Amino acid sequence: MSDLPQRPQANENHLLINAFSVHPESPLLAVSRRISDSGCNLVDARLSTVGRDVAVLALAVGSWDAIAKLESALGRLERDEGMRLVWYRTSPKPLQSNLLPYIVEVVAADKTGILYQLADFFDRQGITIETLHSTRYRAMQTGADMFSAQLTVGIPSNMHIAALRDDFLEFCDHLNLDAILDPMKF
Repeated sequence: MSDLPQRPQANENHLLINAFSVHPESPLLAVSRRISDSGCNLVDARLSTVGRDVAVLALAVGSWDAIAKLESALGRLERDEGMRLVWYRTSPKPLQSNLLPYIVEVVAADKTGILYQLADFFDRQGITIETLHSTRYRAMQTGADMFSAQLTVGIPSNMHIAALRDDFLEFCDHLNLDAILDPMKF
């Protein structure tokens, strides 16, 4: 056996693409077309309107030459259509079968630093945030500025869930956050 790094398998080359355009235009169609035309497969994608912009985050997989062709096509797309694009080669996410998926939902009166404090809480516990969506809105009845967040977290399977839930709810009570921490149901 050799200690040299092995070249990725034919379809194990990954390209992470982030594309931005101004609403109502969406980069999804243009980016997914370039992925398909290059002979790559779109294996994961997210689309979100944030402020006045639409953002697409996409993971393409393909052979080395198909990924190279896609990189060229993205360069032309950025230059010719004025989209903002960032892309780079990456690798698949390692399997972490020891993590339990949980959903966290938080609602509170909006104040500076809530998202940071949530992220800090989970980081100090050794818990990874897998997905996050947060927003600010006005309450219909009162007009108060509100904060809402939905997170998916990966909790290590050896962690005591009841103790974590107690610590999390105490943390939320201290900050006056209404929150839940429940297992993800598929």
